Amino acid sequence: QVQLVESGGGLVQAGGSLRLSCAASGRTFGSLAMGWFRQGPGNQREYVAAISASGGATDYADSVKGRFTISRDNAKNTVYLQMNSLKAEDTAVYYCAATPQYRSLISSYTRERDFGSWGQGTQVTVST
Repeated sequence: QVQLVESGGGLVQAGGSLRLSCAASGRTFGSLAMGWFRQGPGNQREYVAAISASGGATDYADSVKGRFTISRDNAKNTVYLQMNSLKAEDTAVYYCAATPQYRSLISSYTRERDFGSWGQGTQVTVST
C-alpha cells in the first residue's frame, strides 16, 4: 500500500500558476505510475495527467494540455503538477493517485479504477 500526501493548493488569480506536490511512502516509488485527478464543484472526479514510473512518458487530458506539466523526482518520492495559465474552470480538489505500472502505455492509465492508492486531495481555487 502507498501513502500519498498532496500539498501546494491555494487561491490564485486567473492566469496565474501553482505547483502541486505529492509525497509518496510505503512502496518502491520508482515502480509506480502516478496520476493527478480533480473534482470540481458539482462534478465527477476527472483525469488530469499521468506519468510513467521512470518519468519518461507523460499523458494529459485535453483540457490541460499545454498548460499543465506533470513531473517526478524518484529520489524524493515526489510527483509534481505545474499548473500555468490557470482558469476559473480549473477550480477543484486535486488528487494524487498511484499504481504499480504493469502496462507500458502511460496513456492507458486515465481512469479512476486504474489507480489503487489515493491522497486526501488539495484545494485549488482560481479567482476571476
